[in-house]
This record gives sequence, C-alpha cells and structure tokens, in this order.
Amino acid sequence: MEVLWIGVEPLKSGAPYAAFSVVFTLLYGMWSAQGLEMSVGKIPYLEAVNGSTVMLPCTYASCIGIKNLYFNWQFNDSGIMTKVCEAEIASEDVEPPVKIFRERVEFVGKNHKNNVSILLWNITFEDTGQYTCYGRNPKEKDRNHSVIFTLIVVDELKVADKTMTIIIASAVGGAIAFLIGFMLLKNFTLFVLAKLEEKNKECLVTSSGIDNTENGLSGSKADSKPTPKKK
Repeated sequence: MEVLWIGVEPLKSGAPYAAFSVVFTLLYGMWSAQGLEMSVGKIPYLEAVNGSTVMLPCTYASCIGIKNLYFNWQFNDSGIMTKVCEAEIASEDVEPPVKIFRERVEFVGKNHKNNVSILLWNITFEDTGQYTCYGRNPKEKDRNHSVIFTLIVVDELKVADKTMTIIIASAVGGAIAFLIGFMLLKNFTLFVLAKLEEKNKECLVTSSGIDNTENGLSGSKADSKPTPKKK
C-alpha cells in the first residue's frame, strides 16, 4: 500500500507574508499594551532617616481587568531575593489577605485603588537596598511584571545648599523691583511733562489775548475813540 506524506509548506517571503507579519506584530503590541503594569511612581527611590517609618509605593493597572492577580514584595539582600509579603487578589473589588514574612512590615494598599504599597516601621541601616514589586495576572497567560524601588537609610538628611537659590531669587527680585521703579519713574515723568505742556498752552492763550487788546483788534477791551466830524 502506498503511503502518502502530507507536509506543510513553510511560509515564503513576499509581500503577503510581510503584511501578515506586520499585522501580527501590531496586534501583539496592542494586546501587550493592555496587559498588567506595575508602577512605583515617578521617583523610584527614597532617602529616609534611620528609625523613621516609610512607605514603599506600588500600584498596578490593567486594561483587560484582573482575576486572581498574584503579587509580592521581595528584598534584595546582598544578591539573595527574600520575600517580604505576598497575596492573591481575586477581583478588583476584593481586598486581599496578605501574608507577611518580615518584621516591621504592614500592608497598606487598598485594592479598590489598585494599590499594593507597604509600610516599613522603624527602619534600620539593614533595610537599605532594592525592593521589587512583582505581579502576575492569569488573564494574560501569567505574564510576569515587576518594578524596583530603592530605599536608602541615612543618619540624617543632607541640608540642601540654598546659595544658588538665594542668588537666583535675589536677582529675580532685583529685576522686578527695577522694572517697577522704572515704570513708576516713567509715569511720573509723563505726568510732569503733561502738566508743563498744559501750562504752556495756558500761557500762550493768555499772551495772545493781551496782544489783541494792545493792538485794538476786534473784540478787545481798548477804548475806541469816535471819528472827528469835519466842519
């Protein structure tokens, strides 16, 4: 009996296949953009004083929603990742039961705000390092997402050098004061010139009236003598 082998012809290069590849890439990119995102904010680090209490921020977002979202916090202890806490969020309107694996740690995230932040109480120098906020959403085939937040513990916060700030503020203040003074002087000068011009006009009118009177012109107050009659 003759056996027939049925094979699948590999994709060939060409315009149709290139177009298919581009469309697939775009669709995959759009799907990825709707996936889970973890964020620690615009500033991914914090410098805090020894003995204080700090918050390590982390939020998540997903355009396709979540179901049984797993998250945890991990601490990089000299290259060894140790778990700080973990939980599974059943849905977006449920606050998860969080397991804590480290002392002086409190979960403060509220799920309705997509918040999975934690507090570290009475921090010590041993708490200095990188903390990873990790998330996995089964709705997107358990893809892993993580973001790092760095904590720096110091004896005291450095006092910022405000010399340059003072210089800039003084320069700006001086420029504003000069501008205001210049505008006041300009307005005063224009006011004085206007008054002088008005006074000059009054003098010209008065002088013109006096000249007309002396010359005996029409409308003047000079006494007019009658014309003598011929005998």
